[in-house]
Amino acid sequence: MTTVDEAVVEGDWEYRRLRLPPAVSRRAAMIQLSIHAEFAGWELRTVRLYADGTRRVWLRRKRSAVDHSTGLAT
Repeated sequence: MTTVDEAVVEGDWEYRRLRLPPAVSRRAAMIQLSIHAEFAGWELRTVRLYADGTRRVWLRRKRSAVDHSTGLAT
């Protein structure tokens, strides 16, 4: 199961970390990341592949005048 950490706001950027377990294939990981990019505006920042097959992925997106989590203007 993929785990998603809370978003971290740093300046004009918002970051989110995903953990993809070893059982997730490369193709399935690509599809998950494409969905995050297409529908939520995230872009890939960093991917780390560990010896056990776990992937840690950092996504980022530019903050806008509307808070993405609540839909309210900031």
